[in-house]
Amino acid sequence: MARFDLDGRNLSLDAVRALLADPPPRLGLAPGVRKRVERAARFVADLAKRDRPVYGITTGFGRLAKVRIAPGDLARLQERLIVSHAAGVGPLLPAEDARLAVAVRAATLASGYSGVRPSTLKALLDLWNRGVTPVVPAQGSVCASGDLAPLAHIALALLGRGDVLVGGRRVRAAAALSRARMKPLTLAPKEGLALINGTSVATAVLARTLVEAQDLVRLADIAAAASLEALLGTDRPFDPRVQALRPHPGQVATASNMRKLLRGSRILPSHRHSDHKVQDPYSLRCVPQVHGAARDGLAFAKAVVERELNAVTDNPILFARDGDVVSAGNFHGQHVALAADTAAAALAEIGAVSERRIEQMVNPDLSNLPAFLADEPGLNSGFMMAQTTAAALVSENKTLAHPASVDSIPTSANQEDHVSMAMWAARKCRMILENVRNVLAIEFLAAAQALDFHKLAPGRGVEAVRSLLRGQVPHLARDRYLARDIERAAAMLRDGSLLAAAERAAGRLASF
Repeated sequence: MARFDLDGRNLSLDAVRALLADPPPRLGLAPGVRKRVERAARFVADLAKRDRPVYGITTGFGRLAKVRIAPGDLARLQERLIVSHAAGVGPLLPAEDARLAVAVRAATLASGYSGVRPSTLKALLDLWNRGVTPVVPAQGSVCASGDLAPLAHIALALLGRGDVLVGGRRVRAAAALSRARMKPLTLAPKEGLALINGTSVATAVLARTLVEAQDLVRLADIAAAASLEALLGTDRPFDPRVQALRPHPGQVATASNMRKLLRGSRILPSHRHSDHKVQDPYSLRCVPQVHGAARDGLAFAKAVVERELNAVTDNPILFARDGDVVSAGNFHGQHVALAADTAAAALAEIGAVSERRIEQMVNPDLSNLPAFLADEPGLNSGFMMAQTTAAALVSENKTLAHPASVDSIPTSANQEDHVSMAMWAARKCRMILENVRNVLAIEFLAAAQALDFHKLAPGRGVEAVRSLLRGQVPHLARDRYLARDIERAAAMLRDGSLLAAAERAAGRLASF
């Protein structure tokens, strides 16, 4: 995609995936956007001249909303809002998240209810189009009046203050703007508030996580199919008649994926009538139920995020056509927080059941495979510590999955007396996704090792993945540096090559 034109209503997870592409598309504005943005900006200019208090335009902010600001100080008010609110600390947001937040904020301003001038909206687009990414500390948002601190760090770059990333290097914003032929902004009334009041950063963080989760849930099904073949499990639980009796969409989709991946297996028929197992353990038999429930939780989060990407989360909201200003609460991040917590729990369960399948393969008491999948158990430890690493990550996820959305701590002298913690919820969800990717990488390696001990070929989708993986990570004939193997496998999960190989062989797999 060479260009993406924002209209305030056309962002989706598919659009986010396109924006995250390398190279990314240029951002522009759809027809009609400039006209409605200009109308709202003229309305703000008119309000600023009136002799009555209008929150954030002729008054202070938060608890200071009762303080009237003199007409000559209105521009200074907006500038001081930005510099005072750029109070974030801690590790930096990934550049992808900060950059995506710029696009999400531009989209909400493009709706024409915030009162910024077209030139200010264009300045946001110029940051994107000219490769200038604000440096944004990850900590400091409770996402009550939105992501005030992180968005202030983004707005700070527009003023030529603070730091930015250009070509991966951290530089002073003033110098970067000069090289990009951009002039620092002088803010008009309401513009500082419009730039920082809203959920754009938490939404961007969660949106990027969900885009990657769309691939991760399909990879989890592939890993489960590989483990099932390695453990001589049965495909009977994936019978479509069974799913029809409990037709949760995610369950039905997962079972369909498993059938596709196992198609053409020579292993499954070899023991179909064997009595070696009466029933498979739940980590194999209940893949549709566990992965499916996670899919449905993620689908809920997706629906919330896609609405939020196209929402006006500013305050006050300007209805320029009606000549009305409404101070309300669209900046509150509770929707995003609950969605992020739901996604976090869903992803944590994907990791938890994956680790149980790893244990099934490495534990000789639970399978007919060599102890810890080692060629010479005892002399070699095989995948003993790899399973421990997976267990450690799963345990981390149990803590990280504790919901942030049920927490609240009053801020702004109790004006913001209930906060959402959406930013922390989104950041935790991201951490869980990264942990689950590594757990699945270990499961893929363990399943490939286990399948090497079988003489018959697995299903076509499974075999395609094993073959590709073996091109990067050879069979573990004797103990070696496993961390590097896990890194290579995780990279193949991240770059989409394993998923693409499976889908070429088995057909398109359902996500959420």
